[in-house]
Amino acid sequence: MRPSKNQLLINAFATEIKLRRRELGFSQEDLAGCCELDRPYISLMEVGRKQPTLSVLLRLADGLQFSLADFMGRVQQRYLLEQAVAQPRAPSLPE
Repeated sequence: MRPSKNQLLINAFATEIKLRRRELGFSQEDLAGCCELDRPYISLMEVGRKQPTLSVLLRLADGLQFSLADFMGRVQQRYLLEQAVAQPRAPSLPE
């Protein structure tokens, strides 16, 4: 399976990792320890340069103290928001 090229989705995922980590008061090292991952891997996911496998995604959600469904729900909400912002708006017609 090839990594996603959907940059808005990658950005949404990266942003949600970083925001939740900060909400929990975790450093990248703290999160890496909770997930049994390397700190550089956490860093690369947070900047959108790495995409996890499903098993890593599950460990990441657990480390962020979310169910996988809740974490991906947050990612989806942010993705939809970023899509809305990125779409050009049609000019409004005079009434």
